[in-house]
Amino acid sequence: MGILEVKGVGKRFGGLQALSDVNLSVAENSVHAIIGPNGAGKSTLLNCLVGKLMPDTGSVMFDGQSVLGRKPHEINQMGISRVFQTPEIFADLSVIENVVIPCFAKRDGAFRMHAIESFANERAIIEEGERMLDDLGMLDKRDIHAGSLSRGDKRRLEMAMCLVQEPKLLLLDEPTAGMARADTNNTIDLLKQIRDRRNITMCIIEHDMHVVFSLAERITVLAQGTPLVEETPENIKGHPKVREAYLGEAQV
Repeated sequence: MGILEVKGVGKRFGGLQALSDVNLSVAENSVHAIIGPNGAGKSTLLNCLVGKLMPDTGSVMFDGQSVLGRKPHEINQMGISRVFQTPEIFADLSVIENVVIPCFAKRDGAFRMHAIESFANERAIIEEGERMLDDLGMLDKRDIHAGSLSRGDKRRLEMAMCLVQEPKLLLLDEPTAGMARADTNNTIDLLKQIRDRRNITMCIIEHDMHVVFSLAERITVLAQGTPLVEETPENIKGHPKVREAYLGEAQV
């Protein structure tokens, strides 16, 4: 069994069947990608994994515990962190302040905005945040406002905010969306470093096949809310069902 087990998950919005009998197994310490055309159900599935949506049918188990019915912050405390498609940071705060807030959350088990007012007396927590920034190559940006960062650095900061909580599973929703090729390649390198140094399980939704084939060990292909194929990257390339899903016609 994998650290994340999705069995028979279905989700309907009115007359639209967004997910239908989705089964997914993510091995611990692996990188698993979920791909598919627009409207395939990728984001709906991710929202079911983090408590933003409740599936109509099926089960979602993480590390032997059900995530269903739990609030997003409870799922976060279980060890699941999510990097959003649009980086979610505190633009008016400094880079180090952004990282310190999750440090307090990790220690106290709750989100505490007053951390910013009291963090000057919490040297150990500041040092923890600084170590994370140093690991991700952002210590030189420690004191600048997060809102002034480039998109690539905002993504890097959001990863620091997730990783400082020491998650077991990192969910990434199109981590290179809107990036120039240079920033995309830097993000690929960063994710490889995170995987190698921290042994974190990753589940990635991504449209850029360069990113997928550079990182993933297993790939699940969705089409119209239904899994078509789950295979290694080598076996996904040229697979007739995958070509049909992306090109809209069967290949012979």
